[in-house]
This record gives sequence, structure tokens and C-alpha cells, in this order.
Amino acid sequence: MHAFVFRLVERLTSDAPALSRNRHFHTFQTPEGRQALRIARRLRSIAADIAAAKDAPRIAATPQAESDGVRLEIPLVDGKRTATLHPAEWELLLRMIPHGRRGTELLLP
Repeated sequence: MHAFVFRLVERLTSDAPALSRNRHFHTFQTPEGRQALRIARRLRSIAADIAAAKDAPRIAATPQAESDGVRLEIPLVDGKRTATLHPAEWELLLRMIPHGRRGTELLLP
């Protein structure tokens, strides 16, 4: 993930005051800005599913063929959600999850 995209997603998903898309329209019109919005929306959705999960998520490293990353299986009431995250996305997701909801299994892939 590009450093600018990482910082933008970090800002979009943090508790800091949100960036106004109207005020910073030039940022969000670029391909990097659109990518950051897409990633932030996906991470917020995954964090919400983890908060609503009936059990702790299962975590595994992705196969060697893919880039080093994390495969996350979240058990939901009506099924399960599987997400593959880039290491930078994983880092940002860990910052978003409340410490009480993280099990020790969430800390290390």
C-alpha cells in the first residue's frame, strides 16, 4: 500500500475529526483518494462484523503464493465472513478493534 494511501486510510478510520470530502475534494478525486475511501469503508465493515461476531475470529497467514497477509474468518449469526487483508490493512484494523474485543488470537496472525 502506498504511504499516502496508508496515511489517508489511517485518518479516515481513526477517532480524530473526519476529513471533509467537500473541503478536501481534490484529495478524493485522485485514484489514491478513491482507493483510500474504498479501503476505509471495507475496514469499518470488517470491524463492525468482528464486534457483532458470536465467537472470536479465526486468523491464518495467507499462502506463500499470495503476498504476505492475513486471512480472517469471522463467524456471524447467519454464516461467516472471510476477508484477506494486506499487512498494512491488518495493522489499521487492529487499531480500530476495541482492546476488550480482541482476543490474543487477534494479535498474531
